[in-house]
Amino acid sequence: MRQYIPVEEAFAEWRKDPVFVAEYDALEDQFALASAFIQARADVDMTQEQVAEAMGTTRAAVIRLEGAKKMPSTRTLERFAKATGTKLRIRFERESARAEG
Repeated sequence: MRQYIPVEEAFAEWRKDPVFVAEYDALEDQFALASAFIQARADVDMTQEQVAEAMGTTRAAVIRLEGAKKMPSTRTLERFAKATGTKLRIRFERESARAEG
């Protein structure tokens, strides 16, 4: 029988590896964008299918947005905001402000 390691323990172990930490930290913007898409959709209690219909696209396209593997265009961000009844805001932060949290 296979034993499973809780994800928190595995993540704590991986965080000891400086290469993993550098790669993980490099994905911070993608994680933040994916989280923002998912949170906006959840806040208005919409399914991926409902957002896709409101955007005039497919559920697969919404899944790709929420995966945030590619940076979407401003037009796509605006369509998502309109579909979810939210307002798109883009801002710039100093690198030092980001590191502080």
